Amino acid sequence: MRTELKPFNFLHLLWEGAVAGAAAGGVVESALYPIDTIKTRLQAVHGGGKIVLRGLYSGLAGNLAGVLPASAIFVGVYEPTKQKLLKSFPDNLSALAHLVAGAVGGAASSIVRVPTEVVKQRIQMGQFTSAPEAVRCIVAKEGFKGLFAGYGSFLLRDLPFDAIQFCIYEQLRIGYKLAAKRDLKDPENALIGAFAGAITGAITTPLDVIKTRLMIQGSAKQYEGILHCVRSIAREEGTCALFKGLGPRVLWIGIGGSIFFGVLERTKSMLASRHRDDRVSHFR
Repeated sequence: MRTELKPFNFLHLLWEGAVAGAAAGGVVESALYPIDTIKTRLQAVHGGGKIVLRGLYSGLAGNLAGVLPASAIFVGVYEPTKQKLLKSFPDNLSALAHLVAGAVGGAASSIVRVPTEVVKQRIQMGQFTSAPEAVRCIVAKEGFKGLFAGYGSFLLRDLPFDAIQFCIYEQLRIGYKLAAKRDLKDPENALIGAFAGAITGAITTPLDVIKTRLMIQGSAKQYEGILHCVRSIAREEGTCALFKGLGPRVLWIGIGGSIFFGVLERTKSMLASRHRDDRVSHFR
């Protein structure tokens, strides 16, 4: 018989997920930001243009200001949603529960992630020197909606990405735990996270290229939308251009997945242990 996820447990999962998500997201961005910058510049350059390797940490501080709450929202929503769905779905549909929870978490965090990504990528391309300057100029020239440029393409990339990555990760962990008949160690969680991230990053690279082009075009409006962007890239640069930045993206997300899930599981474990200790001391 399945038990309901009580309000206290729901809020506790949300809090733990938010703290763990913020910690994991902050560590990944700080460690791997230069690779992300290279990936963005590769995707943005047209034809045989060259990329600039200066200022690879440009915009990191402003990006962290958005990544921390965005990661907190994502995992904070993902964890209780996952638990609720796992209790509602049959055991043989656990993969569907992870897919849906990943997409829900991605949708919830997009309200913060999209403006953060727009500002970050324009700084990475040298259009601005700081996050405050970027926000002021974007709003002045494009209106508030300019901060949400490429929102549709972002969702087109990130909802499948989040759903697939977390589904692969969770399902591999379940299979590994059943085979090993024990809880996983930190290096094992990190290795599974790296695999899930690398595979998902490779699959979604064309969606990432489209998202990058739409987010950095600004008021020039070279592309009218997702389909126009795809057709223009294919016609002017060839379909291979949709896989620009594949190497750095797979490297970045593979290593990032390793760090993110490693830190995530360690933080969740520490918070759960602290919560158990608090409850024991409360009842003494």
